Amino acid sequence: MEHETHKEHEREHGTHKPKHEVHHRHRKDNKVGLDKLLIIGFAINILLMLFVLTQLSGLSNKIESLSISGSEIKTGEDTAPQGAQAPTPSPESEPQADLSAIADDDPSIGPDNAKVTVVEFSDFECSYCGAAAGTHEGLVSQFKSRDPTWEAPVPKLKELAEQGKIRLVYRDFPLRFHQNAQKASEAAECADEQGKFWEYHDKIFENQGSIDVASLKKYASDLGLNTAKFNECLDSGKMADEVTKDLNDGAKLGVSGTPAFFINGKLISGAQSFSAFKSIIDQELAK
Repeated sequence: MEHETHKEHEREHGTHKPKHEVHHRHRKDNKVGLDKLLIIGFAINILLMLFVLTQLSGLSNKIESLSISGSEIKTGEDTAPQGAQAPTPSPESEPQADLSAIADDDPSIGPDNAKVTVVEFSDFECSYCGAAAGTHEGLVSQFKSRDPTWEAPVPKLKELAEQGKIRLVYRDFPLRFHQNAQKASEAAECADEQGKFWEYHDKIFENQGSIDVASLKKYASDLGLNTAKFNECLDSGKMADEVTKDLNDGAKLGVSGTPAFFINGKLISGAQSFSAFKSIIDQELAK
């Protein structure tokens, strides 16, 4: 035969597909490649979003931590958890309050007619008050690591008061977000009723981690107080009004965190080193 068959042609020359089929295949291949690129791009975007969210979450936690404790780092005081405050001004630049409005008739050490009166507004559950009392080992160690000369002020102030050089007055300022602070303040006032305020004051600060009502009653027993009288005083809320009066007086004086000290009316905020107190006390004694 003079003509070749279709199969013979295919065997000799191969199969040739029409042009439109080849173009269709190329378009299909391009579409598959584009789809893969889109999927890869989408996956990368998801990973980037997850990374950004993780970073933002970490930043949020840091901001929250600073929001709660920022003022404590700068000023060494517990404040209502509403964000960081500005650093405490130097004692010399603080406003002076009316001393007669500060001292009240609260527990004190030292002569009533002392030339210098130091009034502390404090919270028994406040960690920085514990540092000021010299009993919060963690913060004391932290402060000393920053400043080796740092000294807890309250023990030194008590020494000066016992020597008759100053009068030291304690007033209650239980911060509302401290669960046990109110009852601890009332308990100390009940102890004062039996002439054991300062012993009880020290006992609470030495055991700040356990100041629930049961523990407060145990400390009264440990100190040899009349427990029946003490327990009745504490359970009845007899001293609640006294504590509230201190709290309100402090607020009127501008106290917003603890500890806060007034030296002859001059405010020192936070658990600052005794040297800051000594500077003002020496100035006042020299007048």
